[in-house]
Amino acid sequence: MSKYVFSPEVLHGVAKEAIASRPTTEGKVELIRSRLMEIYPGHVRPENDWVFNIAGGSMGHMTILHASINEYVIVFGTPIGTEGYSGRFAADDYFMILEGEQWAYDEETQKKEIFRPGDMHIMPRGVARGYRMPDHCYALEYARGLVPAMLPFGLADSFTSTMDMRNVAKTIKIYARATLSEWATQLKERISPPAMAPRPAQPEIAPRHTNGSTRLST
Repeated sequence: MSKYVFSPEVLHGVAKEAIASRPTTEGKVELIRSRLMEIYPGHVRPENDWVFNIAGGSMGHMTILHASINEYVIVFGTPIGTEGYSGRFAADDYFMILEGEQWAYDEETQKKEIFRPGDMHIMPRGVARGYRMPDHCYALEYARGLVPAMLPFGLADSFTSTMDMRNVAKTIKIYARATLSEWATQLKERISPPAMAPRPAQPEIAPRHTNGSTRLST
């Protein structure tokens, strides 16, 4: 049995459904949240809290759908564009474009990769990339790995640049509450397993860069 709750394949399917059926960002987020609450009951936050995310020189905002010690699911983006550094983490990252474009490049190549709605940008653990969202862009992002080790990168700019401690406190508060809620859900499932159909299969995925819709391959 997988130690992870979420499947990148299932998340990608939900993202594509949102792209096909909802024309607005708000509508996509609403559909994604409701679908994931059906598929993963008890593991998805119902609150639609948005918080700034300033990291690696880029700025956007995010709403956290799930957070725990070894996974997070968020919708991240910006209505005006941004550019920065992805960070290098002990986690696999799956970035599923909902709207707009993301451009990315490796440190050893001079090639620009373009990811559009429906595409999944996969970054294996230990890989870092430069990226740009040239204009309005939102994505469903899923990371699996050591999430607490990612927090210093996600918060550092708030201490060294923006000095916005209110935003730091809000981010930590949401993450802490989500993690405690996930612990409670998992404990409840161990004590009294829910009588429901099994969760969708979670195939092992060999992380790799991809910019087509040959998924899978955030």
